[in-house]
Amino acid sequence: MQITKIVSGGQTGADRAALDFAIEYDMDHGGWMPEGRMAEDGLIPDQYGLSELPGGGYARRTEKNVEDSDGTLIVSRGPLSGGSLLTFELAQKHGQPCVHVDLETVIVFDAAIDVYEWLRGHEVHVLNVAGPRASKDESIYELTWNLLEMVLHMDAISGAMPSAAAFFPGRGDAADSDNNLPATVDEAVNLLLERLTAKTKSRVASRPGDDLAGLKDILGEPILAEFGLDAGNPALLESCRQQAKKPDLEASGAVRVIVRKLWERLRQMGHLRVIK
Repeated sequence: MQITKIVSGGQTGADRAALDFAIEYDMDHGGWMPEGRMAEDGLIPDQYGLSELPGGGYARRTEKNVEDSDGTLIVSRGPLSGGSLLTFELAQKHGQPCVHVDLETVIVFDAAIDVYEWLRGHEVHVLNVAGPRASKDESIYELTWNLLEMVLHMDAISGAMPSAAAFFPGRGDAADSDNNLPATVDEAVNLLLERLTAKTKSRVASRPGDDLAGLKDILGEPILAEFGLDAGNPALLESCRQQAKKPDLEASGAVRVIVRKLWERLRQMGHLRVIK
């Protein structure tokens, strides 16, 4: 993945989601926290590996995390306020790349595309993540996690393709991209196997066969867009139809076929152990 480290201030909500996500996916993580390890739920746990800022409160901690990263992602539902607004203003002050995702106005998948392209466009490797604390938005933790996870999988899937930008409809020149697209279910699955992390493979394989809907929610949209199913990849769609024995299968159904085939392959390969 392009991101090599995730930093935040350790507050509840969006900050913690970013750090927990990094830990779950074995990514480098850290950042600055206020003196006294302060957060709204008490002391910030040691597991996050944050550095205490001598003499620094919330505002100074926020500024240091902006300064020490390549770019800042702010996640919210609605207009920025409080510490999130301060983060945005500090990024402007220091001339640092900053993107604000308002999940009241855009769905997570579209936001993930925007974030993914922003990361690439600004060559962001150390990402600062900010947003409301849990008491301000009880859903922000899950939304931030889901956004980061979709960006991760989008990066993994598109990394398997010679020209990923061509597969975002309306976001690039798709000319001559057809030769880069998988033409069969097996080709699509092989690309996924090459690029998905060991932990993601383990998660996919460990799901019950009658409970793959959640996998489609996470992997489905990137597959739909980047394998050309929503822009018209007739060869892959036809392969999925033959696999499912459904001549009228549509693109969303084709995604289910690919996800199930991926699950079957991983089960055969023995990816059931949870990767720590």
